Amino acid sequence: MQSSTDTSGLTALIGDLVSVNHRLTRLAAAATASAESPAVWRTIAVLRDLGPMRLGELARVSRVSQPTMTKLVHTLDERGWIRRIADANDARAWLISADPSGLAALDDWREQLAGEMALYFDDLADDERAALARAVAIIRTRIERADDAARNGAPTA
Repeated sequence: MQSSTDTSGLTALIGDLVSVNHRLTRLAAAATASAESPAVWRTIAVLRDLGPMRLGELARVSRVSQPTMTKLVHTLDERGWIRRIADANDARAWLISADPSGLAALDDWREQLAGEMALYFDDLADDERAALARAVAIIRTRIERADDAARNGAPTA
């Protein structure tokens, strides 16, 4: 159990982590010079991580308006990167799902991104690489926990 002083230190640490992550994401996007909108990659990643969902839910989870998500889904559909699946619970509704070609495009982009970003980290000492690997594992565990809660209908933060 954490004391209140530990909690405030943890809060500051998490705040710094989120801030640095945003800066790293911007740097990575600039390094790849990808013409794709980050929203395209984020949308496919959300569908990969959380599974098929209705357009409104996809917009909410992605933190964009429904009209914006409608345009994104239209673009992704034209490329064949998503699929529209009939909703078994409501014949009038569709679920949006990532298509294998969209997932492959996401994987290709992530590989390019990682290659470009490796240049910024290639001088890390072994202990620093180990620390980053451990941090990634910790963060992944927490994110997967949040994703599982979201898939099971728990409110997202």
